[in-house]
Amino acid sequence: MKKTTVLLCILLMGIAFQCACAKKQPDRASLVALMDQYLEALAAHDPAGLPLAPDVKLVENTRVTPVGEGLWATSTGGTNDYKIYVADPAAGQIGFMGVVEDQGKPIQLGVRLKVEQGGITEIDHMIWRIDGPLPEGLKQPRPGLVQKLDPAERVSREEMLRAANAYYDAIEQSDGTVAPFADECQRREGGITSANNQDPIPGDLAPGSIAQFGRMRCGEQLSTGVMGYITDINQRRLFAVDEEMGLVMAFSMFNHDGDPNPLPIRKVPGVTERANEWGPFDLPAAHVYKIRNGKIHEIEAIGYFSEETGLKTGWE
Repeated sequence: MKKTTVLLCILLMGIAFQCACAKKQPDRASLVALMDQYLEALAAHDPAGLPLAPDVKLVENTRVTPVGEGLWATSTGGTNDYKIYVADPAAGQIGFMGVVEDQGKPIQLGVRLKVEQGGITEIDHMIWRIDGPLPEGLKQPRPGLVQKLDPAERVSREEMLRAANAYYDAIEQSDGTVAPFADECQRREGGITSANNQDPIPGDLAPGSIAQFGRMRCGEQLSTGVMGYITDINQRRLFAVDEEMGLVMAFSMFNHDGDPNPLPIRKVPGVTERANEWGPFDLPAAHVYKIRNGKIHEIEAIGYFSEETGLKTGWE
């Protein structure tokens, strides 16, 4: 009897421990709720109600920034309908891409929160300041980015990561066959469609124009070499895999050394080269990828121009 009682106590303690651990491990809904709570606190300039770890670290546009400074001090509004959540309970991380106001003007914002033992330990802000009217593409997200996958459309977490990472490899190699692009894949940068643009365009497309390349499919465009001005893409952090939604979110660094100039162009009738007008610069970037049946269907990107080169992420 005594032995049975001891065994029962051990069993109950094990169940209690498992329940405690389950509470510490957030699910998708609680991660999304935490992100909303974070954004509300950001707009109110008041982090007091957030579960911030004592040693929480915030990096804003690659700069280590104390909580309370940077966007925390200048934010002037909440979000519009353009909201994309990439929640990863297995990694304890959530990403967000949306539009908020800073000093009365709209910005496109990428956020990363890392949660450990119920507390926020790491924060990233990626800010792109919109010059001019808000693009239509930043007024609400494309349906594919906010719709759950059917179970039959899902692939493994590892395959999702491989597909997203292959996008960077395809750019570096100027070879669109390297990444698993769906035929209907469309890329938007700062709300502007930059690949597979199906919007009506008045007049004829000039050979070699940005508009001509923007009409091409994602893989087809990269194989022309038009993005060959990107030297390499490093410091890749593919931090959140939302298996339910089929989304992957990542931060990375696009490096440009100014070469080659001109850019050799392939597979475009009448066009063999294009001027590399950019020169040397770095571009910290955030991307969200929709992976369905192992293929990339939507790409959403934020990047901000920096004349500096050799930039680090702020997490070294």
